[in-house]
Amino acid sequence: MDKSDSTTRQKALAINLDATTYGTFAEIGGGQEVARSFFLVGGAAGTVAKTISAYDMSVSDSLYGPAKQYVSRERLEAMLRLEFAQLLERLGPSRGDAKRFFAFANTVATSRYGEPGKGRGWLGVRFQSRPREEPSSIIIHAHLLDSTTEYQQDALGVLGVNLIHGAFLRRASIADLIDSLMDDLSRERIEIDMIKLAGPAFASVDNRLLSLQLVERGLTDAAMFTADGEVVQPSEVLYKKPILVERGSFRPATKLTLDLLTRALDQFLQEPGVVGQKPVVLAEMTLRSLSASQDLGREDFLARAEILGALGFDVLISRFGPYYQLAEYLAGYTDGLIGLAVGLPAVRQIADERYFTDLPGGVLESTGRLFKRSVKMYVYPTRDPASNEIHTVLQAPIPPPWNHLRDLLLEIGRLVPIHSYDESLLSIQTPEVLERIQRQDPTWEAMVPAVVAEAIKTKNLFGLKSNS
Repeated sequence: MDKSDSTTRQKALAINLDATTYGTFAEIGGGQEVARSFFLVGGAAGTVAKTISAYDMSVSDSLYGPAKQYVSRERLEAMLRLEFAQLLERLGPSRGDAKRFFAFANTVATSRYGEPGKGRGWLGVRFQSRPREEPSSIIIHAHLLDSTTEYQQDALGVLGVNLIHGAFLRRASIADLIDSLMDDLSRERIEIDMIKLAGPAFASVDNRLLSLQLVERGLTDAAMFTADGEVVQPSEVLYKKPILVERGSFRPATKLTLDLLTRALDQFLQEPGVVGQKPVVLAEMTLRSLSASQDLGREDFLARAEILGALGFDVLISRFGPYYQLAEYLAGYTDGLIGLAVGLPAVRQIADERYFTDLPGGVLESTGRLFKRSVKMYVYPTRDPASNEIHTVLQAPIPPPWNHLRDLLLEIGRLVPIHSYDESLLSIQTPEVLERIQRQDPTWEAMVPAVVAEAIKTKNLFGLKSNS
């Protein structure tokens, strides 16, 4: 693909001049900005079979069926199903041998008239990569960050053209396809926090890896997939829910990893704001923890995803450094309690000025930003390797004057000691477990949960060699 063919006009014209592409545009909420882009460059008669904007909710329901929310994946998928099916039914018999049919759809909420604010929306394309082939699809969720409705609509039009062009002309390289979504755009205008590819054109694609690439390439600060591997837009899972999260490398998840989260969850469930609810339990992997094994490639990432899925944990991949960044992100989706399940070293870190040189207020500012919302840290003890003593958050040595900050956070209930824990697990060190796996030392199995051991052995994860 010629990289010069990257502007919105050039992309729209390239599709219009391709005699094999023909389809429908269905757009709700943000105007018909994508279809308009194809009409403006000329030659649209060879591309556009139909445009429609079922803006009225009753009209939309009559076409696509009722939906709980109009700006939702559910509504987008209903639009794509109906529009593509109608296109095949009406034009397939006469043009199906020569055309690669597609249906593009979006359902978007831009900022309201006279009220500045961010917009957001779902966009998707269902398409044939070859005539008569079963359809493939690309679905994305985007935040529109411009300050005015007009600019948000403009960004939406560019993104839609990029999506259609990418589906037909940039899919040979998935990394190239993802990067091309931001052509003629910037991260200041658009954030893409979910992408899902499906169908015969993407038969070998693992969507969990796409979530990682969105974060790695800076298209979003965080992306998410569930324990069963389904990529999601975070609000689909996190909206107004209490959330408990553990950050780690999970390379691999050990018995200590699981005990920390289990004991924290036991106490989290007793909190007045959580009792009677089912919280979301997340494992967070940061780019920092992933970059340590970058030389091992994507297989290492998928190995961690597999074992976290086996444990039943949803996964958040993020660019976040200090914990306050994670807390601020989660607070954008919920007003419920946010629990951070941590080991004692994390508490020492929040009182270490070296980590907050970019903040004018240093440790005090970071602590204020971390705990200004409904956030609690549930702290698991550690065993001191030199003295062999067990240190808890209540009496761990913290250099003055920050020991007073620790005492204050304990007094107001923002730091919560985990009292019930398995002392025998405190000697488990994740790097040591990984080293034993890689040198084929079977003693590693006693250091990880049984379900994790089974996953590692069955799939030969983390460099384990099969005995067969």
